[in-house]
Amino acid sequence: MSVNKLKSVAGIAIPDSAIASQATELLLEHGTEFIYNHSLRVFLFSSLNGKQRNLQYDAELLYVSSVFHDLGLTNHYSSAGLRFEVDGANAARDFLKSHGLPKDQLQLVWDTIALHTTIGIAEHKEAEVALMYSGVGLDVMGEGYENLSQENREEIIHAFPRNDFKKNIIPTFFSGFEHKTETTFGNIKADVCAFMIPNFQRKNFCDCILHSPWSE
Repeated sequence: MSVNKLKSVAGIAIPDSAIASQATELLLEHGTEFIYNHSLRVFLFSSLNGKQRNLQYDAELLYVSSVFHDLGLTNHYSSAGLRFEVDGANAARDFLKSHGLPKDQLQLVWDTIALHTTIGIAEHKEAEVALMYSGVGLDVMGEGYENLSQENREEIIHAFPRNDFKKNIIPTFFSGFEHKTETTFGNIKADVCAFMIPNFQRKNFCDCILHSPWSE
């Protein structure tokens, strides 16, 4: 895998502590170049949003969250029946627990990863949760693109290329949960299944109500 390991990009220092470095090695071992570049861009976009909003946040925890946020899509971390976001959150929590981090930090990282696709909630939680949600939204859907300077955008993309991102991200998502499409019920990844599977039948909340075992 050919990737860039840089100390700073767009004025944002990339954490290189023992914990951050070991997290990066796990990403390189179990992820792909595509996921690596996406994850680093997410950290940088999240950090720039934090800087722009003058928010206080833990850069190391945000970095580890960014590194692990899509590792639940990989064979190594993917479970048989949990949402991929939860797989990544569990993996990050186990990793950080092995380093002796306190429970509040473990929970913060878990929430940051588990909620990174949860529209309408993540943006109202702690700074790390809200910032990574914003970084993911910027890289995947272009949310807040107008607030990113051309200089920063070009520097980040040069460091961590998008590599035909629009074409590749949907199949990359799908590869992580095609064996458990039921986990997309009630979340935006059901859209990925509908895009990738002809005549995909989504589970419907109203049907769940009307066909419940209650008599009325």
